[in-house]
Amino acid sequence: MALTVVAAYDISEDDRRAKIAALLQRWGTRLQYSVYVCTLEEAELAPLVERVTGMMDLKKDSFVVFRQCATCWDKITVVGQSSPRAEPLYWAVL
Repeated sequence: MALTVVAAYDISEDDRRAKIAALLQRWGTRLQYSVYVCTLEEAELAPLVERVTGMMDLKKDSFVVFRQCATCWDKITVVGQSSPRAEPLYWAVL
């Protein structure tokens, strides 16, 4: 079953930050410079966190993941230009 998470980072070095941003963009949608909404399977979350952890300088950087239940995600409040990520569309070819 798909899991929605909000992932945020504070990475001090440009090269590490770019690599982590590129990794997270493969898993989700960027909401702000260092905040992503990702939809993945439960079994994919730990490997994603491990990959990000391996790219970080643990003495300088931080990475946080917030799990979002469907009820919480449905009650999101957005102000200004940002907008919550729409549900992905799936196509079937028969």
